[in-house]
Amino acid sequence: AAFLYFNKGSKVQHLIHRFKYKGRHQIGTYLGRVYGHELAQSVPYNTVDMIIPVPLFKKKQKKRGYNQSEIFARGLAEALHVPVETNLLFRIRESESQTRKTREERWENVKEIFSVPHPEHLEDKHILLVDDVMTTGATLEACAASLMKDSNVRISVVTIAYAG
Repeated sequence: AAFLYFNKGSKVQHLIHRFKYKGRHQIGTYLGRVYGHELAQSVPYNTVDMIIPVPLFKKKQKKRGYNQSEIFARGLAEALHVPVETNLLFRIRESESQTRKTREERWENVKEIFSVPHPEHLEDKHILLVDDVMTTGATLEACAASLMKDSNVRISVVTIAYAG
């Protein structure tokens, strides 16, 4: 599910750009709280055990100073009353920007770049996987594949916005 629809040149694009690239953390936290209250009222989101944000590569997070998906996840967590887990899914190598790639190129760019070192911590859990913007879903699909590889989990996915 996605909270907003992303169009080029729209207010949503401007809002996300300010949040993602201009350090306006409060935008992500606020959107997470508002959306989290909506999700708390609906199945399957009201049975989530933990929230896992899509991780950034360490170098990219250090450069940006934060992971925008994690900030959004923290807002969601406040409303859903579940923990955010940032030490269960890792990006093990850097990937190129997805912005100008086709669906196939996006998948090739992200396949096998995520790792779950302790799948036993996920066993029988309902995970809410969180990202900022979904375009083709390749990144989320790669994350979900890693999370499901060695553990019995149920995964739901939410993003701030969907870019169709």
